[in-house]
Amino acid sequence: MTPKTAGRDHGQMTLEAPLEPAGVLSGSIILTLDGEIPVEHLLPGDRIITRDSGTAVLTSVHRHVMRVRAVRIMAGSLGDTRPDRDVVLPEGQQVLVRDWRAQALFGLRQAVAPARALIDGEFIVSEGLQTMTLFELRFDTPHVFYADGLELASPAITSRQDAKAQGAA
Repeated sequence: MTPKTAGRDHGQMTLEAPLEPAGVLSGSIILTLDGEIPVEHLLPGDRIITRDSGTAVLTSVHRHVMRVRAVRIMAGSLGDTRPDRDVVLPEGQQVLVRDWRAQALFGLRQAVAPARALIDGEFIVSEGLQTMTLFELRFDTPHVFYADGLELASPAITSRQDAKAQGAA
């Protein structure tokens, strides 16, 4: 999984905290400075490769088991080799879209949107309610990180006190 960002205009991205369950499934491969690592092996302090800042230090990893609506994104449906395999996400997980969909759906060159907004019924489909083990990656500020070849937005931590509370959870 190699970022396809070299020499590209990144433009402006606005990242906001999701208001619903978000995260990646156990087994998802995250791009770090130490290589590709399954999300369940990440620890606070790990250096994650991000689209917006190059790298970011992971402040906490939260594991949640919950029943949520899921979306399946088929391999290669968001660009050449993106994602690099079929990926299932909770429908509220924010995804950075940089192909024709961003222009068609949002009138922008690129957009951060919940996975459910990308459903087309053919390559990106609803999987209905599923019990999922989700790993939520948290940083001091929101970032776009790489998971299974997708560019996903992390939630924001609003203050240092929240960051400390998140780390203790």
